[in-house]
Amino acid sequence: GMEWFAFATLGIFTAILSFLMDLSATKLLRAHRWLYTQLEGHTLLQFVCWTLYPACLCAVASSFSHNICPSSTGSGVPEVRSMLAGFVLSPYLSITNMFSKFLGLTCTQAAGSTLFLGKVGPFVHISTTVGAYLGKLCTLIQADKKDAAAGQMLVVAAAVGVSSCFGAPVSGVLFSVEVMSSHFALKHYCPCFFSAACGAITFRLLSVWSGDIETFRALFKTNFSTDFPFCPLEILLFAFLGKMCLCLLSCCYLFCHRWILRLTKTSQIFIKVLTTEKALYSSLVAFLLASLTFPASVGQYIASQLTMRQLLTSLLDDRQWSSATHNASVQPSLEWTSPGTPVYLPLAVFLLMKIWMLVLACTLPLPAGYFMPVFIYGAALGRLLGEGAASVTSGQKWSTSLNPGGYALVGAAAFSGAVTHSLSPALLAIELTGQLSHAVPVLLATLLANGVARSSQRPSFYDAISISKRLPHLPSLAKACPLLLSKPVGELLRSQPVQLQKAAALQEIQHAVSSSSDAQIPVVDSNEETGNLLGFALRSDLLNLVRRGKIEAWAVGQDKHLDEVCTIFPLSVLLSPASTVQEAYDVLALVGAKTLFVADRGRLAGLITWSEVSSVSPLMFIPSPV
Repeated sequence: GMEWFAFATLGIFTAILSFLMDLSATKLLRAHRWLYTQLEGHTLLQFVCWTLYPACLCAVASSFSHNICPSSTGSGVPEVRSMLAGFVLSPYLSITNMFSKFLGLTCTQAAGSTLFLGKVGPFVHISTTVGAYLGKLCTLIQADKKDAAAGQMLVVAAAVGVSSCFGAPVSGVLFSVEVMSSHFALKHYCPCFFSAACGAITFRLLSVWSGDIETFRALFKTNFSTDFPFCPLEILLFAFLGKMCLCLLSCCYLFCHRWILRLTKTSQIFIKVLTTEKALYSSLVAFLLASLTFPASVGQYIASQLTMRQLLTSLLDDRQWSSATHNASVQPSLEWTSPGTPVYLPLAVFLLMKIWMLVLACTLPLPAGYFMPVFIYGAALGRLLGEGAASVTSGQKWSTSLNPGGYALVGAAAFSGAVTHSLSPALLAIELTGQLSHAVPVLLATLLANGVARSSQRPSFYDAISISKRLPHLPSLAKACPLLLSKPVGELLRSQPVQLQKAAALQEIQHAVSSSSDAQIPVVDSNEETGNLLGFALRSDLLNLVRRGKIEAWAVGQDKHLDEVCTIFPLSVLLSPASTVQEAYDVLALVGAKTLFVADRGRLAGLITWSEVSSVSPLMFIPSPV
């Protein structure tokens, strides 16, 4: 059908946008690097060039986003999650939003590793906007599939956004399943994989035609040994890397992130600056970060001259830096070490500096992604442990085959998985490098990191942003109210909901509309003895019915029932009072309904609203008199 052409168009067009963004950012980065090298010998001028260039780019990105579309700042993933849950956030799916987000994100990428920000989140938002307009086009052509085309296109677009950034279709779909959707229907799998494959193929073809790569290969090429990838005893080190170091650091990072988000919402200084002086704030923060990363100062210890892609490529190097410090052929390590300096120092400085710099960069009011920086940070942590293990086991039989790049790969997947509370980074790490030899330690460390991170009952990175922005989302009941999971909903029903009889008069309809703010008003049988629940009427329909005066003839006694002048929608899901809170929560997340009705032997017992479950504390339900 027509929607399959739309899926292919979505993947191809999104990949073209991703390639154009990377190409533009690369050109701007090369211009900055050329200007910096031309000023060699003039330290002061080099400092001005190094700091003012990213500061101006950040000021342009912030002012452009603020003046064109203020909703284009940030990651965009929490907003897409709310839209996939069924909420309409019109400003986030506009052409102006996509345009301002694309240009602002290009400027952010052009700032390089100084800001240490990525593109995954905003590009998922851009892909979702493209999918929304393609969905509208499908509805114009196929009017009978209006709801299905629009909803399915948003789910597919969320998967295409990740696959078009890295050329990794499988992990893009898994990311959409885990992070983006509150529920994922099986019917979406084929469209998601088809569109993601179209996007990944287009992205790789454009890279080949532009001369960036010679042929189809992994985005980050590695040369890990497949004959003896790791010693069996190293499994313990991989498990330690996932369970101890990464989890402790991920919890520390998430705590600092939640603290800075809370500070920006409660501090009057932050509120005033982020409301009126966004461009000035972004330029000042970028200037501060650039000053700290100046290659002639602290920047020489954190490989500040490398781009984000070069950082990850160097960290995945399979050679041991600690044993080849004085070997001039080991080019990637020369960016991290200098003669007489141990390799552990720059890696430790990188970890200490980048964690608070990334937390500070998260407050910038400009389009930015936060997944890739976390991924690189985990790679640096894994590299440090790998180099340490290589140094400690020096002289052992298997020490020469120890691969610090494998630890970097495992650390990248485990740390990013712990921060996002997902397993998709494990598959993404394998797709980016093509290293199936380390699939087992990558998955093991990611599972352990997720287990410890989730056991703390704290929100993930994207959940914290949703809470800070007060976006509609369903929180985890196991974290918020674990004692309510097995409690029957009948014990929690309170007060009396507004309901209408099938033969309701005009005055009763007016009273119901004025006394209830619920979007769905239940309709029951007019027989007082049975009072069975028949369905529900939309409050908007009843308001239009009253305002337009269509029930005047019915009100003066023509004996017309409510179903003759207004649509009564049947109930697709009906709960009983014996149903548990966990079952009600699962149905809300799976069906995407905003209201669930509770009936006892056909009689209305109450209703559960999506907003009340999302607020959780206190969890309140609305009952009906028996």
